[in-house]
Amino acid sequence: MYPKTLYEMTEADLKKIIDACNPVPMVMLQCGPPPSQQEMANAAWKKLGERMGFDYMTVEPTGKGDRFFTAVPSETEQHRNERVLREKEEAQRVEVERIESEIKTLQKQLAEILGANTHI
Repeated sequence: MYPKTLYEMTEADLKKIIDACNPVPMVMLQCGPPPSQQEMANAAWKKLGERMGFDYMTVEPTGKGDRFFTAVPSETEQHRNERVLREKEEAQRVEVERIESEIKTLQKQLAEILGANTHI
């Protein structure tokens, strides 16, 4: 198991965690009762853990403030670096495709304009 790492969530993340811990009014539904406060809190921590790269079941407070906590990373530093590099390469590939498409569109428009000018 990896050593615990210090994390800091954003104010928006903290608000989501706090909101998830609030009780849900009991409403009679045919599909059953709403999730419990614990289930909702666990789901919020799980989502944050997936986004920030930690095991949500290992979260512990630090005493440094509400936004700070420790948890065991869900990926090694090497895995994280590889993932970040893959995401960067994919974003670059998508941007290149977008720019190439835009160039083709502009070249077509230019050809149409130049073709129209020869008929004047």
